[in-house]
Amino acid sequence: MSQPLYQTDFADLELVHRGKVRDLYRVDDYLLMVASDRISAYDVVMNEPIPEKGRILTAMSLFWFDFLQDIVPNHLLTAEPANYPAACAPYREQLEGRSMLVKKARPLPVECIVRGYLSGSFWAAYQQHPTVCGFALPAGLKESAQLPEPIFTPSTKAALGTHDENISLAQMEGLLGAELSARVSEVSLALYRKAAAYALSRGIIIADTKFELGLDENDRLILIDEALTPDSSRFWPADQYRPGSPQPSFDKQFLRDYLSSLDWPKNPPPPPLPAEIIEKTAARYREALQRLTAQE
Repeated sequence: MSQPLYQTDFADLELVHRGKVRDLYRVDDYLLMVASDRISAYDVVMNEPIPEKGRILTAMSLFWFDFLQDIVPNHLLTAEPANYPAACAPYREQLEGRSMLVKKARPLPVECIVRGYLSGSFWAAYQQHPTVCGFALPAGLKESAQLPEPIFTPSTKAALGTHDENISLAQMEGLLGAELSARVSEVSLALYRKAAAYALSRGIIIADTKFELGLDENDRLILIDEALTPDSSRFWPADQYRPGSPQPSFDKQFLRDYLSSLDWPKNPPPPPLPAEIIEKTAARYREALQRLTAQE
């Protein structure tokens, strides 16, 4: 196992953005995405890394980019550091397995969320009223119930430390126009349906997920950022699925449960994480990758 990578420091490259997990650099006419081992909860980045998390997220995204490219193109150029521009050569060892060289794109100003099950904030809103985000859902659904059909619920993109806000399809049309909005909705639902069917065959329910879409230099819609990882999706083990309560998941469940047990206001600074919580979280990420892709 390689050493955990909490944060990159590539002095010869231009840092464009440091997100909760990924560091983004501009290299020639391309972008270099590097997945660190950072982990966040309640919009706060923890101080301790989760070993191999960045490699797992990268491997999973690469799998889905290949699997879903018949639905929409993506921004991936190569994930082989040996094929990156020469400026990346001094950092090749750190880039191995956790980076992607991608084409530039103009990200859409909306998060593309698809929900197949009633969970999280959507379940909380449903308890208040059966019409959620403009969708009239059947009365009497249980928590974690499968929805009659997957639904597309866009949201705004929030700044670091704030929360995304759901918007209506009409509001999205105001941002993107009717034609592009219809295409975004169609593509997001198609991506989810194909991925969810495959994942179920591998014993994983994808309850919901968030896609990032953008426009390339020819104004063509493409899939960008990551795709269908435990950081952007709710993955549930199908053999343990029981509607009527929250489900066990392949993500930050152990971390969230631990943090919820503390007298912590869910604001920075984060509390220290015990080794047991770090290892249990890492194990769930590893299991998700192995189940979906058969990769260790």
